[in-house]
Amino acid sequence: MSIVIGGAWPYANGSLHLGHIAALLPGDILARYYRLKKEEVLYVSGSDCNGTPISIRANQEGVTVKEIADRYHDEFTASFNKLGFTYDLYTRTDTEHHHVEVQNIFLALLDNGFLYKKSIEQTYCENDKQFLPDRFVEGFCPVCGSKARGDQCDHCSTILDPLDLIDRRCKICGNEPIVKETEHFYFALSKLQNALEHYVENAKEQKVWRQNAIDLSQRYLADGVPDRAVTRDLLNGVDVPIDGFDGKKIYVWIEAVSGYYTASLEWAKQNQKSVQDYWHQDTISYYVHGKDNIPFHTIIWPAILMGINNPALPTHIVSNEYLTLEKRKLSTSLNWAVWVPYIIEKYDADTIRYFLTINAPENRDTDFSWREFIYSHNSELLGAYGNFVNRTLKFIEKSFDKQIPKGIVNPLIQLQTKKLYDEVGFAIEQSHFKAPLEEIFYYIRSANKYFDEQQPWLQIKENTEACANTLTTCVYIIANLSQLLDPFIPFSTKKIRDMLGITDITWHELVDLPVSIHYVEPLFQRLDVALIEEEFNHLVTQSNTNV
Repeated sequence: MSIVIGGAWPYANGSLHLGHIAALLPGDILARYYRLKKEEVLYVSGSDCNGTPISIRANQEGVTVKEIADRYHDEFTASFNKLGFTYDLYTRTDTEHHHVEVQNIFLALLDNGFLYKKSIEQTYCENDKQFLPDRFVEGFCPVCGSKARGDQCDHCSTILDPLDLIDRRCKICGNEPIVKETEHFYFALSKLQNALEHYVENAKEQKVWRQNAIDLSQRYLADGVPDRAVTRDLLNGVDVPIDGFDGKKIYVWIEAVSGYYTASLEWAKQNQKSVQDYWHQDTISYYVHGKDNIPFHTIIWPAILMGINNPALPTHIVSNEYLTLEKRKLSTSLNWAVWVPYIIEKYDADTIRYFLTINAPENRDTDFSWREFIYSHNSELLGAYGNFVNRTLKFIEKSFDKQIPKGIVNPLIQLQTKKLYDEVGFAIEQSHFKAPLEEIFYYIRSANKYFDEQQPWLQIKENTEACANTLTTCVYIIANLSQLLDPFIPFSTKKIRDMLGITDITWHELVDLPVSIHYVEPLFQRLDVALIEEEFNHLVTQSNTNV
């Protein structure tokens, strides 16, 4: 079975914040889980280095687009590595390979009759002497009245054209742009209306998409999918491979989502593999992103694949709601954000991964607060999980000279453990991550209760056989936790395996237990609760400084 996992491509125009990680983390959990099952996994993503956002940043700083793209791509790569993301390939959209393959997709759509030329009216800034990319036009959404860009309203998720905006303004100079005629290629999405309706309805029946993806996609389809421009007068991006279109670029909305396939092609070439082994009719694919990207993954990308006769349509849409911060909406412009480079330098990667999973915005917006972050670390990771591992292994180290007693595993706990693999695995495959992690931590709390009830510190004096059974059972639990928790918090599970000398893991009950402990060290350190006020004050100061 082939599993393709695509993580949304962050714009390389500024640092990642926790909202990005909350949306993207499910991709790594899925990849790690399926690899434990020994499935063929291809997990790809990259930095979006083309299009308007980077041009805006470059203009603001007076540097080249490449300098901005390089800076943030390198920062993203470092951040993902420190958080334990296991991409098979994390690339970028300004590579020659990506440009060539996107042009091939464009030409295939043209050959198959899905692209046509059309003269249109587009916003033009007389002050800056240029046609304005959609994100260079700002105004108010005609649907909900909120402040919006020319490509999309972040408030109501409506896909827009700059001409739709009320009170249009040029983002560069603030003047009102004029409307001027120009020629572009359009994607005949309307030809695929029926096919897309059938596709979305099938996804609804299969129950493999998040509800927000179903609702939003059906809303778009109910209005009738309009044909959309696939070329634009952009400053940087993929050149249109057609004579007479010099200076025009392939629009980012078609070019960026194509990155999932171009990255797969690049990975296949680097590893002497056939991309068709991963992209075929029976491929199971997961597309992981925030809800603002839903239509690009449920309407646009499937339409492109249909248009080029690629049968590997997205099967699972993992579209998170938003993460708020201290009960307020995250805002990069107001600097109201916890930036990833900041938090990963100060806190354990597993602490970040745990909190963003146990509080995942799977079905509704959820909040990040420093109070909950610190307390969840101390009570759950340290107090429950770390404490159980440490107290068990320390007891064996002290009382048995690191030799694990040869006892019998408690049959009820063994049954519970086997059941846990099935239930957690099923939930992950259905794109649920919060509930199975809660279930594993219930198992951990039960393990602590078992240790307390058995009282091995008394058993060792009164009934050595019972003590051996207790400790064997606890080591059995710990060894299996090193597998069950690995998709979620992989750094601490690696520590467990190192302490126990476990070298190979998989997604089924680990029965053959280690015979000795190599060493014992705590999985986590307690966080001072004074950090709560310290971090909140830092956040407020950071925001005020920006203003």
